[in-house]
Amino acid sequence: MAFFHSPALLLLLFLSLPFSVQSQLSLDYYQKTCPDFAQIVHDTVARKHATSPVTAAASMRLLFSDCLVGGCDGSVLVSSNVFNHAERDAEINRDLPGDAFDVVTRAKITLELSCPGIVSCSDVLAQATRDLIAAAGGPSYKVELGREDSLVSKVSDVEGNIPKPNQSIDELIKLYTAKGFTIQEMVALYGGRTIGFSNCKEFSDRLFNFSKNAPTDPEINSKYAEALKKSCADYEKNPASSAYSDPVTPGKFDNVYYQNLLRGMGLLASDHALVKDPRTKKFVEMYAGNQELFFKDFGHAMEKMSVREVKTGGKGEVRIRCDAFNSIKH
Repeated sequence: MAFFHSPALLLLLFLSLPFSVQSQLSLDYYQKTCPDFAQIVHDTVARKHATSPVTAAASMRLLFSDCLVGGCDGSVLVSSNVFNHAERDAEINRDLPGDAFDVVTRAKITLELSCPGIVSCSDVLAQATRDLIAAAGGPSYKVELGREDSLVSKVSDVEGNIPKPNQSIDELIKLYTAKGFTIQEMVALYGGRTIGFSNCKEFSDRLFNFSKNAPTDPEINSKYAEALKKSCADYEKNPASSAYSDPVTPGKFDNVYYQNLLRGMGLLASDHALVKDPRTKKFVEMYAGNQELFFKDFGHAMEKMSVREVKTGGKGEVRIRCDAFNSIKH
C-alpha cells in the first residue's frame, strides 16, 4: 500500500485533476468547447449597435466598473441577492444604461443554446465590449478568454474604486496607479469618452453654480457652455437630461475627445483636469495629434484592463444567467 503514498504519484494525480486544467486565459479558450462563441457575440453586437449606437459606450462603462471594483468577473451584472451572500451593486447599476446589460444578456442566451454552461458572463462582456468599440470605429484589440464569474457582488466594494466626475487629477492618478495603470494608460483609457454621454447632474455645477463670482466655469469654452446650458436647462426636473462627451463626433470612436479638451470643451471637471496638469496634458496633446497612436495605446490599455484580477481555476463559476448566481451559498 506504500505505493499509493509515493510523492511522485500524488503529484501526478494532482496535476491530472480537472480543476487544474485551463486555469489560465487564452485567445482560443473556446475553440473546442464553443467554436461559435466569437461569431455569436459578433452577430449579437452588430444587431444591437445598428439599433442602439450608444451601446458601445454603455458596455465600455460597464466593463470599467466591473474590472476596477472587484476584478473582471461579472459582479456588476448581478441584479439581486436573496440572502447576505451578495448585495445589489446599486451604486454602479443605477447610472449604467440598460443597453449594455441587454447586449450581454442576448449573447448569453444564444450561447446557452449553442454550448450550455460553457461561456462565462464576464467573457461575454469583455468580448462584446471589444466588438462594440470596433463597430463604433475604434481599434480591435486582443481579448483573452477563460474568466470565471464572481460568487460575490458587494455594494461596499464600490466606494473609492471607480472615478467620479469631479475628482481632482491627483485623486484620479492615485486611483488608477493603485489599480496598476500608468498615468499614460489612464489618459488613453479616458479617450473612451469620445463616445457616450454624461447626465447633466454630473457637470451642472460647472454651468450654474461654479462660484459666487462666476456661476459658470470661465475655463469652459463660452459657446460650448451656452449650448450645454440649453441642453441642461431643466436637469433638476428631468434627471435624464444629458450631453454627449464629444459634441463634435459623438457616435464615432476617434481622437476628437482630446482635441475638444484642448479647446476648453471638456464636459466633466475630471475631463478638464486632464489638460490642466502637465503630467497628463502632454499625453492629451500627443493623442490629439495622432489618432493611430491613441488607438494603439488605448487597445493595449484595454487588454490590460479586461484581464485585471480575473478569476480562473475554480475560483468562480460559469453563470447560467448573468444577473444571478447559480446557487445561493449561506
